[in-house]
Amino acid sequence: MDPVALTFDDGPHPETTPALLAALGDAPATFFLQGSHAAAHPDLVRAIAAAGHPIGNHSWSHPRLPALTPAARELEVARTQDLLAGITGTRPALFRPPYGDTDAAVAATIAGHGLTEVLWTVDTRDWAGAAADEITAAASAVQPGGIILMYDGGYASTVAAVPRILAALSASGLRAGRLGLPASP
Repeated sequence: MDPVALTFDDGPHPETTPALLAALGDAPATFFLQGSHAAAHPDLVRAIAAAGHPIGNHSWSHPRLPALTPAARELEVARTQDLLAGITGTRPALFRPPYGDTDAAVAATIAGHGLTEVLWTVDTRDWAGAAADEITAAASAVQPGGIILMYDGGYASTVAAVPRILAALSASGLRAGRLGLPASP
């Protein structure tokens, strides 16, 4: 079976993170955590790590990074790196820019932290209020090696869609795989 990567942005959230972890079971996913949310819920960060899911950096406060000064951009990335490393004992290796908004300056900032930028190939639009069936249908467009974007943002529809997505992947000869680098999820 060919792998695809399931990814979740903006967490952790007490309303959905535990339910997402339960819905995933032993299927791997990468959680791109927002620093301010991680600071508020370190227990959930530890739960994600304990479940074996890679944790990526998603900035501290979710700004449009290209619009920031170099110093502000550096602080967004560094503060989140330091926090996540302090909670988990491991520095994140992956970074997803908020909104997918990136440029050469963002690339230089994250490179300075040894981070690899990860975008996506399929946006489920769960963030726009999509229902579980719509999220599942959107995810079904993924190709082998693709990356599915979802949110750990308090959306019950996302939690409901995860088991359906996993079943649909299996029926299509695909499986959730670990996201190591963008070129090889």
